[in-house]
Amino acid sequence: MEQLPQWFHRASTLVVLVTEIGVPFLIFMPRRIRMFGAACLLALQLLILITGNYTFFNILTMALCLFLFDDRALAWLAVKVRWGRAMSPQRPARGERAVAGALAALVLTLGITRMSQSLSGDAPEPLRSLARIASPFQIVNSYGLFAVMTTSRPEIIVEGSNDDETWLAYEFRYKPGDLYVAPRWVAPHQPRLDWQMWFAALSNYRANLWFVAFAARLLEGSPPVLGLLEKNPFPDRPPRYVRAVVFEYKFTDWPERRKTGAWWKREPKGTYLPPMGLRALSRAKTR
Repeated sequence: MEQLPQWFHRASTLVVLVTEIGVPFLIFMPRRIRMFGAACLLALQLLILITGNYTFFNILTMALCLFLFDDRALAWLAVKVRWGRAMSPQRPARGERAVAGALAALVLTLGITRMSQSLSGDAPEPLRSLARIASPFQIVNSYGLFAVMTTSRPEIIVEGSNDDETWLAYEFRYKPGDLYVAPRWVAPHQPRLDWQMWFAALSNYRANLWFVAFAARLLEGSPPVLGLLEKNPFPDRPPRYVRAVVFEYKFTDWPERRKTGAWWKREPKGTYLPPMGLRALSRAKTR
């Protein structure tokens, strides 16, 4: 998908924006329009699922979309009763429809309030008060997976050394590292270490003390931690020092891929964790 023309990326971005911003309003429309909206949401999530590694998030969203289909639409899934007849769908009573409409209006109002607060930082006073009252019930919230998307791909490369001169890299199972290894499709699995390494690269090791503990375990040669990695360049005994450097990764284009065999190209961006021994890392964990 990365190699497709720029016009395709622009068109797909437009489709995503229309689907994510406009289509959700169809949820509150009559039956046929509502199910059309659900189909659009399902199609979008399916496309994201097969083109990216967002673990199980897309599956959870698709499961929520199933509630937009009524009994008639899902009759083929109905459980057979003892006499071999399918359970017949029932039309909701007028009172039930009224309650559902009232709840939909409340959710829509609260959702617009949260959206307004996210975009402009504020909302009209009556809506702010309503949001404060409803907040403890968690009816709606401002949660959004990657609400602010990064435009670059910094990657942390962890290395070990015995002399502070020759450094060998630890390879992770799923995240980019070796320039000649293709990205792996692992969804719906969530490789937690590789996943957290992505977020760690967006700040520094002082804001991610778990990374300091991870580096210390490498110097200790911890089998459970080393078992999370694809390659341990020190199979006989742990190194004396460990460090981490940051590179900005980008995909190679088709001509470069054919010429060099590399899937990635990278540019150094600096030091993430300076060279440290086990004692220095122990002190860093307590700061």
